[in-house]
Amino acid sequence: MLNDDFVAAPRSEEFRRLAEEAREVHERAREVLERTRQEQESLRQAEETARAAAEQARIASEQGREATIEALRATADALNDTLEHMKVVEQMRRAYRDLTDMRKLDSKLD
Repeated sequence: MLNDDFVAAPRSEEFRRLAEEAREVHERAREVLERTRQEQESLRQAEETARAAAEQARIASEQGREATIEALRATADALNDTLEHMKVVEQMRRAYRDLTDMRKLDSKLD
């Protein structure tokens, strides 16, 4: 029995040491797992932020496109108005020239 105790003591100590090492490995694995979960959560939040920013950029781009179209329409309207004014001015110029020509003719007849 003394011999059994002599052999069992070192084995018990070895089992305790192995159990302690297993606990340490388990604790490190748990810490790594927790850090991994935190990193995944951080990445998920970053992804959500990026998705929201992309959506805002898309909306701003669409609004910019619509504003550009409206500006082009306004420019086209202004150019058409200018063309109409130029036509009126040209008609007035011709009418004035005709009037001037008629006055000259009247003065020659007198």
